[in-house]
Amino acid sequence: MPAAFGDLARRLEHTQLRPGASAADIERLCAEAREHNLLAVCVAPFRLPQAVRLLAGSGVFCVCVAGFPLGSQTTAAKAREAAEAVAAGAAEIDMVLNVGALKDCDEACVAADIAAVVRAAAAPVKVILETALLTDREKILACRLAADAGAAFVKTCTGFSGGGATIEDVALLRAHAPARMGVKASGGVRTRAQAEALLAAGACRLGTSSSLAILAGA
Repeated sequence: MPAAFGDLARRLEHTQLRPGASAADIERLCAEAREHNLLAVCVAPFRLPQAVRLLAGSGVFCVCVAGFPLGSQTTAAKAREAAEAVAAGAAEIDMVLNVGALKDCDEACVAADIAAVVRAAAAPVKVILETALLTDREKILACRLAADAGAAFVKTCTGFSGGGATIEDVALLRAHAPARMGVKASGGVRTRAQAEALLAAGACRLGTSSSLAILAGA
């Protein structure tokens, strides 16, 4: 395997978050992740135990979402969801920002929401910003609040609220997140050229359901 191929594979979180995803879909997702030595799979809480079992000993870890896809759950519900996911074997949590609270400029609410999930998870937390719904000023504020609350990453989109990862958004997040934080690009990442451009713009992880097409250069 060429080095560049392997390096790209280890940036990919192979994702299956469709509401109608079946057990067979998760089995296929995990088999593909194992075969291609991808970094991780990202699944919903209900499907997490199956993914953990299928990936045991593979070197591919499991990411689970919390507060997905709207981010408008109560903080207690998000924190409980995160804690349960880690207890069930998730290595990382991708939580959705409270977009409405950010739009209200309620910094204390947004920060407390993220911090509660970080404490409950006791594992790396990525904060999904839903960049398509935010102004640049709001994206920059969200980066600061996520960093101050102890999050490990900021992430562009769920893929469920329109828009998707863009080079401009990734570059903006990378410029305003502290160096210790990662940037995950997700939402509509489907081609090798797009993946490489997002990585060049500052992403260190890519969340995609098109991992095999990306690796194939399609």
